[in-house]
Amino acid sequence: MRRVLVTGATGLVGGELCARLAGSGYQVRAALRADAALPACTAEKVIVGDIAHAIDWRPALADVQAVVHTAAHTHVRRPRQYDRDLYEAVNVRGTYQLAQSAADLGVQRFVYLSSIKVNGETTSGRPYTAGDHPEPRDCYGRSKLRAETCLMQAAAGTGMQVAVLRPPLVYGPGVRANFLHLMRWVDSQRPLPFGAIRNQRSLVSVWNLCDLIATLLATPRPQGVWLVSDGEDVSTPELIRRLAHAMQRTARLVAIPVPLLRLCAAMVGRSAEGARLCGSLQVSMAATCEALGWSPPIPMDEALARTVTWYRAHCR
Repeated sequence: MRRVLVTGATGLVGGELCARLAGSGYQVRAALRADAALPACTAEKVIVGDIAHAIDWRPALADVQAVVHTAAHTHVRRPRQYDRDLYEAVNVRGTYQLAQSAADLGVQRFVYLSSIKVNGETTSGRPYTAGDHPEPRDCYGRSKLRAETCLMQAAAGTGMQVAVLRPPLVYGPGVRANFLHLMRWVDSQRPLPFGAIRNQRSLVSVWNLCDLIATLLATPRPQGVWLVSDGEDVSTPELIRRLAHAMQRTARLVAIPVPLLRLCAAMVGRSAEGARLCGSLQVSMAATCEALGWSPPIPMDEALARTVTWYRAHCR
């Protein structure tokens, strides 16, 4: 049985990933900043402390064949200097330190959860591909790109195979920020001024993302950058309609002109949120599906329904 170390095991992706890998026959060891309850399927846990600081990774990596690194200082709407410092300490130096230790100790495979923000913020007419030149637009995206570079440097000249995943917005049980706000808006049945938006955005459910991670762990020589999504893109109004259907609510959409929406968002200091609601961000995972023989196992509507079930139980 192969032993895999998962960082960020209490997060949105990490928790589901531990269950997914345990179900596939892996012995899962969770690396935690502080002691916390974990699913019963997690075979072991090790407290490593704050990865923003120097860590001795040797106990956590002992007898480990693979690492999946999901821990990060995540994107925040208005980063302060505190956040910028943590992006560098956690996302960049923390990743490099773990990767270097893993390579030194003979770990065979390292899967890194990056972000589509490495590619950029918006698309127009053509989706992002794994081969595109990176153009991160904010300090979070730049930190993830630097982490990818450091990871490749740590693995160079060693036998460690590196796979980098750049997902778009990930949703599922435990989702926060804008997606949770959107569910609350839909649930309240308040009129939403997004009916005139004609964008296209890629999303990925935590179940499809974790299935791809499991596939990368099982695939011979999965090196490189991989893009992932649910396999269908939706506009903001269409996402609202699908969430409303899953909630047995009525989608009350008002068609406000998009330029006016962007102006209003800018006037209240939320230009970035306005851009995400109105703009497109599409990813092409054709290369992922072709190279790995993989396709998303969970349709978007089913994944949205599962997320709504969690929302009703925990967030209403």
